[in-house]
Amino acid sequence: MAITTIETFLKKESASGIILMFAAILAMLFANSPLVSWYNLLLDVPVVVAVGSFEIAKPLLLWINDGLMALFFFLVGLELKREFLEGELSKPGQVTLPAIGAVGGMMIPALIYVAFNYDNPSALRGWAIPTATDIAFALGILAIIGSKVPLQLKVFLTSLAIFDDLGAIIIIALFYTEQLSVLSLVIAASMLSILFVLNRQNVTSTSPYIFIGLILWVAVLKSGVHATLAGVILAFFIPLKGKDDDPSPLKSLENNLHTTVAFIVLPVFAFANAGISFDGVGLAQVSSPVPLGIILGLILGKQLGVFGFCFIAIKLGFAKLPDNVNWPLLYGVSLLCGVGFTMSLFIGSLAFEQSSASPLFQDRLGIVIGSLISGLLGYFVINHAVKNLNKR
Repeated sequence: MAITTIETFLKKESASGIILMFAAILAMLFANSPLVSWYNLLLDVPVVVAVGSFEIAKPLLLWINDGLMALFFFLVGLELKREFLEGELSKPGQVTLPAIGAVGGMMIPALIYVAFNYDNPSALRGWAIPTATDIAFALGILAIIGSKVPLQLKVFLTSLAIFDDLGAIIIIALFYTEQLSVLSLVIAASMLSILFVLNRQNVTSTSPYIFIGLILWVAVLKSGVHATLAGVILAFFIPLKGKDDDPSPLKSLENNLHTTVAFIVLPVFAFANAGISFDGVGLAQVSSPVPLGIILGLILGKQLGVFGFCFIAIKLGFAKLPDNVNWPLLYGVSLLCGVGFTMSLFIGSLAFEQSSASPLFQDRLGIVIGSLISGLLGYFVINHAVKNLNKR
């Protein structure tokens, strides 16, 4: 991937992260004002799509979480495929350190959460919440620090976040699947067969893929497997190369979708899911097992997992520090990985929305506090490290 392409991508993600912050703050203002009833009413608006006797009826909140976020995961899938085929992740030397950091950044936070909630089966469903990293938020914080942040540090963070997203996709598929519908799975499998044939026949028009992808999304939605996975699966069938001198179908879709997802889909998701009322919230609520496990998972678990695993890998000779990146900068990025906001909220909705004794409010409280503290700590550590780096 050309350096200019990387810089363009990072600029979009950085701007998206700043808009995400405003969307989350706006949601909290609504939830803690006389407008809260209107906010809740908006999210509960029933939306029905019907064709004959077949219908999909969900409140607006679930259309956002199941529908709009499928578009987000479609973009993630496109980015994953491109990166592994010809991007930064196609180079073995570039892959090792962020991959190892991502593994540590998922394992240690999950273990910390489980340590606080192992005796509560309902709460234990949220073990994956602190494993996520919000790349848009993290890059938005780096953008605030300014252009003096080394590009290699941003590329490392982006690469790590891509592995993090891949881990989240696997976790959702394996652990957050409900009772399965055989008929819907058969329909989904037939759509996959058609997508496979289209790809093997070198069909480069994206229209057939999108049409079949919509049917696939409906089938997966009705199957019990989370509908957002349809977006990832569809992306893997989009051809990377066009015919003759035609532009790449995958890259064209990725470029066209990036602005929509970054500046509409993710801010809408944040606004719909970050509305936490702080009325009556005190130390007792924050220190209960679910929010405390998430807070410590994001703040301590992420830095111990990412920095610790990277440190060991470098010292053992499995990887090396990226150019222009020193230990304080790597530690600062490890702290930024504790900003789990969007993906953590999404996994939290999967973990607790079906629970009769739902800790949904508690998980959002932990995510906001843990992400905020991680972001602030990461900002101050990286800002200080960059100033010292530029003094040399």
